[in-house]
Amino acid sequence: MPKPITTDYPEYFGKYINQVTEEDLGEAFKNQLPKIQDFLQSINEEKANFAYAPGKWTLKELLQHVTDTERIFNYRALAIARKETSSLPSFDENLYADNSNANARSWKSLSNELINVRRSTEDLFKSFSDAMLQQKSTANNNSISVLSLGFTIIGHVYHHIKVVEERYL
Repeated sequence: MPKPITTDYPEYFGKYINQVTEEDLGEAFKNQLPKIQDFLQSINEEKANFAYAPGKWTLKELLQHVTDTERIFNYRALAIARKETSSLPSFDENLYADNSNANARSWKSLSNELINVRRSTEDLFKSFSDAMLQQKSTANNNSISVLSLGFTIIGHVYHHIKVVEERYL
């Protein structure tokens, strides 16, 4: 399934979707998993507790944020694919990070969780028919398609890898 058109997602999701070079969602998922695994393995436990400035997330909190966001976007994709008509709620990423307990966990545990969530994400999106991928509804008071959520999930990971490379490493 090719990349979504700009009318299929909120404008601010464009910064994520535009980071995905592949035009096919399945190919993009397939290509990203080894990159995620390599990235996670490149960070040790000591570095994982680092925050680049006071009040900023540690790498552990950032990784938990990526996992939490992927789960939330998966729920949105599932609900929209199943033709949910209620507007799906927003979430406060800082509130989630503050209450994640990420810093009490090991980097390995957090990394394994993201890999497991990603494999589940891939299975979820493989289960959607073309019609389901094109299905649109409302999340956080914005119209969005299931396909757009898939590309956003991938781009969100690339966005945060770039943030880590620029500010944490």
